Parts: sequence; C-alpha cells; structure tokens
Amino acid sequence: MHLYSAVVFEVTPPAVYLRVTENVHHIVAFIEQIINNGHAYTTKEGDVYFDIKSIGDRYGKFAGAVDSQGEPGDTNKRDLRDFALWKPSKPQEPFWESPWGRGRPGWHIECSTIASSVFGSRLDIHSGGIDLAFPHHENEVAQSEAYHQCDQWANYFLHSGHLHLKGSAEKMSKSLKNYITIKDFLQSYSASEFRMFCLLAKYRSAIDYSDSSMSEARTSLGTISTFIHDAQAYMKGQLQCSPVQEAVLWERLAETKSSVLKALADDFDTPRAVSAVMNLVYHGNCQLQPVSKSDGVVRSPAVFAAMISYIRDLLDVFGIDLQHSKEADAVSGCGSLEGVVEQLTRFRSEVRAFALARQDAPTAGSDKKPGLYPERLPLIKACDTLRNDLAPLGVLIKDRGAASTWEITQGKQSQRVQDEDQETSS
Repeated sequence: MHLYSAVVFEVTPPAVYLRVTENVHHIVAFIEQIINNGHAYTTKEGDVYFDIKSIGDRYGKFAGAVDSQGEPGDTNKRDLRDFALWKPSKPQEPFWESPWGRGRPGWHIECSTIASSVFGSRLDIHSGGIDLAFPHHENEVAQSEAYHQCDQWANYFLHSGHLHLKGSAEKMSKSLKNYITIKDFLQSYSASEFRMFCLLAKYRSAIDYSDSSMSEARTSLGTISTFIHDAQAYMKGQLQCSPVQEAVLWERLAETKSSVLKALADDFDTPRAVSAVMNLVYHGNCQLQPVSKSDGVVRSPAVFAAMISYIRDLLDVFGIDLQHSKEADAVSGCGSLEGVVEQLTRFRSEVRAFALARQDAPTAGSDKKPGLYPERLPLIKACDTLRNDLAPLGVLIKDRGAASTWEITQGKQSQRVQDEDQETSS
C-alpha cells in the first residue's frame, strides 16, 4: 500500500461498494447505448471503439488531448485518437460474453458506467491524480456525455498532485519501491498529523514527504491543541490572566471565518485556510497572559468557547479530531488518569504557592529586600522535579505564575516543552 492510504482506517466508509466484475452486464448495456447514439463503432475483430470525430471539437477538455496520437498498437480504428470501449480477450485472459463476442471492457468505460449507475447523468465533483487527467478523464467525459447526450457530465474536476519522497522526482509507487508502509508510518505519526501535512500544501501541487514536513504538521497540531487546553483552563478558572481584550478576539474570530471561507472557495486553498486558523490561535494566545493574582478582573470565557468551537468544527470537516488523536488513544484505557493528574496538579500548585510566598516587608531601617523563605526552597525544587519527571511520561505541567495547568501529551513532545518551561521556572 502507498503512504497516502495510511489514513484509510479513519476515513468514513463509502455508501456503496461496486465491483467491475459484478457490473459487466451494465457495462455492455452502456456501450450498446453509445453505439445507438452514434458515437461508437464495432470492428470485425470484435473491438468496439469510441468515435472521436462524432463529437466534433468537444474532445480536448484537458491538456494533452490536442496532441494525442491515440492508444498504441491499434490499427483497425477510424481515427488514431479513438479509444477502446470493448476488447476481444486474448488466450488465457478472463472474458465475458457480449454482442461482439467474448471479451473484456476497455480501461475507461467501467468508471463511466458505475458512476452513472449511482449518480445518474451528472457528477458535481470528480477527483483523481493529475496523471489521470488525460487520457482517462478526457475519455470518461467523452463517453459519458455521449451516453447521456448531455453538454456537461461533471461540474468540477479536482486533480491532485503526487506524493514524493523528498529529493525524488518520482511519485510514491509500489512498483518503484519508493513508498512507506502504513504500519511503518503509524509507528511515528498519527492519521491526523498526516491530514495536517496534506492541508499545508495545495492539493494541485506535488508534495514532498519528509520528517521535517511531518514535524511541521505535528507542530501545527500541537500549537492548536495547547491553545485549546489553555483556553479551557482559563474558562474553568484554573488559569488566571490579565484582562482579555474580548472585542478584539470577537473581531479576529469573525475575520478568521471570513478568511477561511474565501480560501476554501478559491480552489480549496487549504494552506491559506490553515494559516488563518493559526493566526487566530496566535491572537488567542496573546490574550492568555498568566498573572499571579487576578482579583477583581472581569473574565471573558464566552469568546474563548466560541473560538474553540469554531476551530474544532473546522478541523472536523478536515477529518482531524484532536480529542481522539493518537496521543489521546494512548491514554484512553486509563479512565481515571485525568482525575489523578488533576488532583496531583492541584496539590502541587498549593505546595508551590506556599513555597513562593514572599516574606513580609522589612522593618524600617533594614536594608534587606523581601524575598522567599529560604527553608521553603526545597519545596520549589521538589515541585520542579515532579514536573520534569512527569513530562517524559506524557503528563505536561505548565507553571503559569502561581497557578499551573496540565495536559496529557506525547513523551517526545513533552521533553521539548519541558525544556522551554524550565527556562521560565522559579
């Protein structure tokens, strides 16, 4: 399997599965109707070809069709561009009975037949790799419009770029053995990280797979997850902050919604959409400035709730579920773990607040400045040690002034954040 199948286990199943071998009788009927409509012809050898000249200048919607010399090896055609709808089977090949003798369907006809059996005479969106634009999609359009006798069979074609290993000019392919198995991929990354990796590039463009590009995707998801966790801590009163500029955040949220909509309406420009979301997260983080005390400060939980709701809904559209990520699944079997971490963090915060308490102001004439109680310094060190010891285990504690927040994350990510947090430690 190719790497781009790595997320198949989390993709919503199709509404219906259709096998070509179970629909050959429909394919034969489809071909017969194209012949009856005057757009295909048979040969004495048992071939059925689509008649390109019968549709005039309508052939050539995609690049490559104009200079096409047709499928190689066929000499009994009226036009070199004509393509096979039905081929006689060679010895030892599978075959099905048809009005033209024993044979098999051509390359393109099966797609048109099965798509038409489900969706009728019109498709809204047809997708596929850029290498299928011509001749496959070109021929699909020609035979489908000939069958349905319509002017436009598909409203939109989305041709996606190829996935490459970084430094390779060839696309990932099993035949070239330049691919990564699903099993190997999931040892290092999650399905949601792969989806973010794809979102960070335009679907029409080729995309290079590498550890650095996957690291960028992981960092983006981590930034979003951390913001949501911190915002939730603020909403619960666990994170004390300076006054929030609520009007500014409401304005940023409205701008983000507009920017994302415009980006997706512009040929599914997902990099621009993700950039807008990351900008919203940045401004949200700027407002979450922790303080030691916030007595009397008016809190603004509603705007953060709206931001979280929008971000989660958008990521859900993209197939990314932060609540059921690979990291969350790793701890889902421990139903009481979050409760234990909450109680532990609360106890640690109380000890740390006690240890960080300042001595009373010096008496008149004293040159000593008020500071920490020396005998309580070991408590601060013990709190820091506990935080650092838990990080490699996937429990990340962040000290925000006198208060602390926590989240359950990957050990590899925790070490990086632990090092950052240690720089601001007491």
